[in-house]
Amino acid sequence: MGWLRRGCPVVAEEQVWIDENLSWFRGEFGDSWLRSPVVLPTDDFFPGAYAGSAEDMRRTVTRVCGYARVDPGRIRVELHSDRAADRELRKLVGGTTSWSGAAGHYRVVAGRAVVSLAESLGLRPLALVATVAHELAHERLLGEGRVDPDRRDQEPLTDLLTVYLGLGVFTANAAFEFAGDHGGWSASRLGYLTEPMFGYALARYAWMRGEPDPEWAAHLDTNPRAYLRQGLRFLKRSGVPSGG
Repeated sequence: MGWLRRGCPVVAEEQVWIDENLSWFRGEFGDSWLRSPVVLPTDDFFPGAYAGSAEDMRRTVTRVCGYARVDPGRIRVELHSDRAADRELRKLVGGTTSWSGAAGHYRVVAGRAVVSLAESLGLRPLALVATVAHELAHERLLGEGRVDPDRRDQEPLTDLLTVYLGLGVFTANAAFEFAGDHGGWSASRLGYLTEPMFGYALARYAWMRGEPDPEWAAHLDTNPRAYLRQGLRFLKRSGVPSGG
């Protein structure tokens, strides 16, 4: 993995896009997010028993709302079967709509945000948090009128906002997810940023927080953690002031 020591983990255009939009988030949402705890998959942030029930899923949405600073009263949660996902997507009409794939989607109906989640996410709590984080980031951007719903980079921008809101450990780990069972191994992807883009975004976020060696990096999967480390080395060599 010696190639990871060379330069930035993303191409120049991606680096500029990440840097500029994280700077825009800072101006739009304020510096307080850079002083807030990074949300981690620990009992400190998600206490209590979890069995994957519908009630557990709704409770998780409410908790993530708190971390994203979204009033849960503004969100209506719907659960759908994975098999019915395509049919439901075709039936949905009206409002501002933005899809995150079969696992979850966001729309606005009669002025209220509706977050629809695949029931199978109940068995994958980390993927559930990542999906909810993405949909609530839509609410922060679209629901609060901060971006045009027709903006071409809206979905990756929404992924990037999860990083600034302190939920990037979950979305980065879900960017490429492996699962195993008796039938073998399968891989799935949630979100719109690649692992290198998440890694560099997390590095830039840590740098903005004045964390050249963030402890929370230990909670990242191998690939995003490696890209984070590479990004931090790149920022240090580039002379970007920490905290800037």
